[in-house]
Amino acid sequence: QVPVAESGGGSAQAGGSLRLSCVVSTGYPSGSHAVAWFRQVPGKEREGVASINSNFEPDYANSVKGRFTISRDNAKNSVFLEMNSLKPDDTAMYYCAVSRRSRGAGLATRRYDWWGQGTQVTVSS
Repeated sequence: QVPVAESGGGSAQAGGSLRLSCVVSTGYPSGSHAVAWFRQVPGKEREGVASINSNFEPDYANSVKGRFTISRDNAKNSVFLEMNSLKPDDTAMYYCAVSRRSRGAGLATRRYDWWGQGTQVTVSS
């Protein structure tokens, strides 16, 4: 079983919405992990978008605050990223990442231990 599997990417117009889903299957209780979404465009470093810890406390990059919402449903081993008011600059490959930490992982890539294959999000103007 794949430890991390994303879905829900696609295309949207500027101002539109998309919802990404991530199913966590590490072998540990999914609720024990901090989980985050990262994104990357070719030629640039991967950047943290949003994270949520085991206490359901979210953290957001400044660029998405007020537009994106991260949530989790431990009964479904899932984490979601609701993206509203999309901008062309949101175009990227989006990755779900899972940490062995329950808290304190934040948006630092080095603190995440399992990564999904990514799902493409394309926003047109």
